[in-house]
Amino acid sequence: MSELITAELVDLDLSAATKDAAARSLAERMVAAHRVTDIDGFLADVAAREAQMPTGLDGGIGIPHCRSEHVNAPTLAFGRSAAGIDFGAADGPADLIFLIAAPAGADDDHLTILSGLARRLMAPEFTAALRAGTDPAAVAALIRGEEPVEEPAPEAEGTEPEAGPEPEAVEAAGSVPFRIVAVTSCPTGIAHTYMAAESLAAAGRAEGVEVTVETQGSGGFKKLDPAVIAAADAVIWAHDVEVREKTRFRGKPLVDVGVKAGINRPAELIAEARRKAERGEIAAVSEADGGKDSGDGEAGRSGTDHAHFGVRLRTYLMSGVSYMVPFVAAGGLLIALSFAIGGYEIASAKSVADHFVWGEADSWAALLNQIGSAAFAFLVPVLAGYIAYGMADRPALVPGFVGGSIALTVNAGFLGGLVAGLLAGAVVMAIQRVPVHATLRGIMPVLVIPLIASAVVGILMFIVVGKPIASLQNALTDWLNGLSGSNAVILGVVLGLMMCFDMGGPLNKVAYAFAVGGLADPTDGSLKVMAAVMAAGMVPPLAMALATTVRKKLFTKTERENGRAAWVLGASFITEGAIPFAAADPLRVIPSVMAGGAVTGALSMAFGATLRAPHGGVFVVPLIGEPFLYLLAIAAGTLVATALVVLLKGARRAAPDAAGEAGATGSDDSRVTVAA
Repeated sequence: MSELITAELVDLDLSAATKDAAARSLAERMVAAHRVTDIDGFLADVAAREAQMPTGLDGGIGIPHCRSEHVNAPTLAFGRSAAGIDFGAADGPADLIFLIAAPAGADDDHLTILSGLARRLMAPEFTAALRAGTDPAAVAALIRGEEPVEEPAPEAEGTEPEAGPEPEAVEAAGSVPFRIVAVTSCPTGIAHTYMAAESLAAAGRAEGVEVTVETQGSGGFKKLDPAVIAAADAVIWAHDVEVREKTRFRGKPLVDVGVKAGINRPAELIAEARRKAERGEIAAVSEADGGKDSGDGEAGRSGTDHAHFGVRLRTYLMSGVSYMVPFVAAGGLLIALSFAIGGYEIASAKSVADHFVWGEADSWAALLNQIGSAAFAFLVPVLAGYIAYGMADRPALVPGFVGGSIALTVNAGFLGGLVAGLLAGAVVMAIQRVPVHATLRGIMPVLVIPLIASAVVGILMFIVVGKPIASLQNALTDWLNGLSGSNAVILGVVLGLMMCFDMGGPLNKVAYAFAVGGLADPTDGSLKVMAAVMAAGMVPPLAMALATTVRKKLFTKTERENGRAAWVLGASFITEGAIPFAAADPLRVIPSVMAGGAVTGALSMAFGATLRAPHGGVFVVPLIGEPFLYLLAIAAGTLVATALVVLLKGARRAAPDAAGEAGATGSDDSRVTVAA
């Protein structure tokens, strides 16, 4: 760890009172140490990670962390807060704050070092020493592992020797210990993954249970030995992303929870695993199972519980959309460029394979158009294939792609791709649940499942569902093309509200997926929808950037600094740039930006602006139909949202207890009461 933390990266008197202020204070030390190149970009990545799941842990620990392109060397900064900072832990504020910064391309060695720190945080002696330290250099040395910590023997890893028999002692007495295999993983695979692993292992030692953990971190994972899995009596999954190669654990009692449960209550999970094993509860594991019931607030339940089917369905659909978007982006931009160079008639040009003149602009326009069209031809098959992949992993790719291709053949379009993907995933899941002889298992995923599933999906798409879906797709296309006047404006309002309500959350993603899906079979109506969605999505960060510029005294120093970054984020169509503001003051910020987004969406539809690119913000304005009116719609919505948020925040400051509120906000700068 010698390169990860130095005395300059340690703050033993961290004065920040909010997690955003704490992250900024520690990030400033990283910038001064030349470890972070762009503090605002880095903090945006930290905020995005925090939005996925709070990083507070029981025991007074906060570990904000992320991988970011703005980090040039793996770095740790440590802050100790006397008052405590709320990082979302169930037991209250954190006084030990670790800001972990990993480069976007961090290698396995660096991730191993970071995981080592995460494991050490599970030892009470280590955290006690951090709280008692008085010299930054000594604390940095302690974190690097250069200072000794009074702790039990290494095999106990922070547990009291008398807490339970060691597995070796149990075996020596002639009894085979209860064996558990576990998998831990978190969204970034840096901290929670390894802390959960260490927590489960330590609890197992205390209980006399043999726990072997596979950590599926961001640097990849080393699979458990099949013999170890075969010998296990039960399985624990503590995860917030999909467990990889889940069918390895089929036929075992399974406890399926979120990663924080693995950190906070490992002994309960081990006890639950033992109870399930005693009752003979065998989980029907397939590659489609992926929910969890953590008891710690994470959404979802085990894969056999259908109470949260809607959540899993959205996950499957967004899996397909996320893989489709790059094809839309590349193909859409190439086609838009071809129109900009050669006009719309270039779409009917001869094949450039037969006719291409190097010095002729129309030839280049035709070339770009035909390359873009080739990319667009993959949209529906990729959508269907990766919806199926999200449901049932690799065996579902072939029937998914086949179903998507048939959807194009029968003119079922985007909707056909959605249905084909869901059908393929469901068929593969059903086949995977059929018990087969051990001699056939090796050929099931590469031969039997793709063969049978492709045949079933093909028959269903050609004979049963293809034509009705094609009729529905045509009706939707006609409806979008026929939108005009008040109908178009109403749709723009709805899309604008959805884009701005949760700023990157489920509603935002649904609106975005609807728009991107229309690009799979572009029409005038679908291009208008894409334009309205992107315009509305730019409003929240732009409005907050403008508000922090025109009425600085209404915002903390941290918020004003975030506002400067929000200009670029908003211009780039990164709606999440407004999340820090919404998290700090949701009742004033969210309604304000929703109103602005509704205005922008309505105006964009009314102006008839069109867009073929699914991303890019102002940088794709030259490719937008009615670009000046489009920018006017964005400006109008931004002004409306800015005016509302300034008005609401100003009214709060003008209240009699404004001074008290200012003191309670946890700002790290001085406040001035502002009269309305």
